[in-house]
Formats: sequence, structure tokens, C-alpha cells
Amino acid sequence: MKSLRKTAAAALVSSVIMGAAQAEISNDEIRIGYLADMSGTYRDLSGPGGLEALQMAIEDFGGTVNGKKIVTFNADDLNKPDVGANTVRQWIDERNVDMVTGMVASSVVLAAAKVVEQGGKLALISGAAASSITNEYCAPSHIHWTYDTFALANGTANAVLKDGGKSWFILTADYAFGHAMENDIKKVVEAEGGSVVGTVRHPFPSSDFSSYILQAQGSGADVVALANAGADTVNSLKTASEFGVTQSGQKLAGMVVFLNDIHAMGLDVTQGLMLTTGWYWDMNEETRAWAKRYQDRVGRMPGMVPAGIYSATMHYLNAVKETGSDDAQVVRAQMAKTPVNDMFAKNGKIREDGRMVHDMYLVQVKTPEESKGEWDLYKIVSTIPGDEAFRPIGESQCQQMAPKG
Repeated sequence: MKSLRKTAAAALVSSVIMGAAQAEISNDEIRIGYLADMSGTYRDLSGPGGLEALQMAIEDFGGTVNGKKIVTFNADDLNKPDVGANTVRQWIDERNVDMVTGMVASSVVLAAAKVVEQGGKLALISGAAASSITNEYCAPSHIHWTYDTFALANGTANAVLKDGGKSWFILTADYAFGHAMENDIKKVVEAEGGSVVGTVRHPFPSSDFSSYILQAQGSGADVVALANAGADTVNSLKTASEFGVTQSGQKLAGMVVFLNDIHAMGLDVTQGLMLTTGWYWDMNEETRAWAKRYQDRVGRMPGMVPAGIYSATMHYLNAVKETGSDDAQVVRAQMAKTPVNDMFAKNGKIREDGRMVHDMYLVQVKTPEESKGEWDLYKIVSTIPGDEAFRPIGESQCQQMAPKG
């Protein structure tokens, strides 16, 4: 792994030196593509709200970088890898897009990120969860910003294990993200002396979770873990509530739960649920101020994904400004050497594998009695330092950072 770090560092330094001699903004514009689920299962996770966060960043930056206009394009990927990949290919080939962001469904991200790599551009992935994005599928052309399955499993599963949940049943979305989440849960549970007594995978997306919840109840596991997200998680939790899962003595662990999910279901259904998040709107004055601006524009408080999109975009634009270039590797090198200090993260850092490392937060959903307002939903139980939250670089399978040849 030391050789990976050395070769990666050497490649980045070389890119900076080469780029400095040819620093320029192609087409006299900075062109950004926003790719996300705008109409389906993950619409509320990112969708139009994430696009609004991107626009906020561009407006806060002044709409230009060193006098060059910032132009955006956006598209609905329909949660289909081929649609996402073809859209990005068209953006690169016909519109010379410099950077692609949003990026939610992991299967779409893996397909689109390959096109970004082939086109010599940059992807800032803020919505997707699969930790494989910076593990076996790492590449020097993308950065994973907001959270991942390793950090979520590490935070939530450890907390539930410490609370006595030793045997687990996992309900998994049957695609790249769900598989990564399932594997990361298993590793954490088994490392801490627990066991996974059963798993079941459901199609993505799904609407009827009755049979899956019945299997989970029949397993007798202490914990039913939901390795899905968005509307699938909402429907799973509602079904579990209807079937009396927690009333019968089992614990529910929502492994990928977002603020909008809790708000949609209400505290009567979700109270007491433990989950891990990369950001919460009510952490401090800085987060509250940004969240209020977002709420005024969108009509709801932001979760961690829109906040991550804003943060990643601002960091990117600052790097373009500093280097005077929109060359992907020149900008990435500048981003990597600059700590992330904004309303999203303090002292965040971009590793060689493309993982943006920052603190994560273990939170518990408040009871209706504890909540003081519509969006007063979480209480922070503990802060998980970034170096503990994310996969250690020494355990990474990332090999693509080394120069080819």
C-alpha cells in the first residue's frame, strides 16, 4: 500500500506540473453535468433538490471562475446504468462537460464513472453509497464525497451490536449498492462476534415487502437490517411497523436512512431508530444558516446528500480558480492537497483512492415528545472520526491509482 501512495502522489505531482504549463479553461467555460434520479425511487434523496444545491454553490461562487462562465446541464438517469452512461457520453462528446456530479444509484454511477474515466473528465459522487466505488472500482477520475456503505455499516451496526443485537437478518436491494452494503454489514457483525443468520434480496425498486419481512421475522434474528435506500427503505419500515417487528422483540437497523425518509414516515413510526449520517442540518450555526437558505428555495430541510453536492462543487470550483484550469487531473490534484473546511466538513481530506474522509455521526431519531419542530428529528449520539469511519487505506483493494505500463 505504501507503493500505491507513492505512485499516486507522483502521478498527481506530475499532473500538476504538466497542467501548470498548459493551464487554461477549455471552451472558455466551466461545464458541469448533474446526473441523478429526478423522478423515481431516489428522487427525494437527491433529484431536483440536489440540483438546487448545485445551483446554490454556483451562485455563491459568483457564477464565474476567473471570468469564465459556469454552465450546467442536467438529466434524469431513470436509475438505469445504460441511460446514465449514454447521457454522460453525450455530454462529454458533444458538450465537452468537465465535471459530472449528483450520481446516486450505485449501478448507474459505476457505469457512468467508467465513461468519465475514458473521456478524461472528473466525477464528484455525492449520492451513491457503495464503498466499492473507491475500493475495487477506484479510479483517478472520480471522488466519493458524502458517505459510503462501509461508514454506515461501521457506525450503525457497531452501535446496534453494543446494544445486544448479536444475530442479524439482512434485507438487501439486489444491485451493486445493496450487495456492497450487505458485505460491509457482514464484516462488521462478524468482526464483533455476531452472526448473520439469513439474507434475502429484493428487486430494485420494490413496492411489496410483505414476504421479505415475514422471512425476517421467521428467522428469529435479534436484528433486521435494511440494506436498501429511498422509497424501498420507507416501504420496508412501514411494512415492518404493520407486521409488529419491533413489538415482537426484534430490532430494526435502517442502514441507509435519510432525513427525508424519517420526515416522510413520521416519528411515531421511526422513533428510537439508530442510523449514521455524514451531516445534519442542526449541528451548528453554520449548518443551520445554509439549511435555512436551502429550505427557503426547496421547501424542506436538506439531508446530507444535497449538502455534500454543495460542498463538493465549491471545492471543485475553488480548485479550478486556483489552478486556472479545468483539466481533470490538474483540478483533482489541487482538490486533494487542499483540506475541506466548509459547512459540510471540517479538516476533510481526499485520499489517493478517491475517498473524501470526514467525520460521520451516529444519531438516534427523536420521540414525538422530544421533537421541537417539523424537522427536529435527530439527536447526535456520537461523532465518529473520519479515519475510524471509512475503510482504512491499508485494507483497500484499489490498484488503479498506480500509473499504467
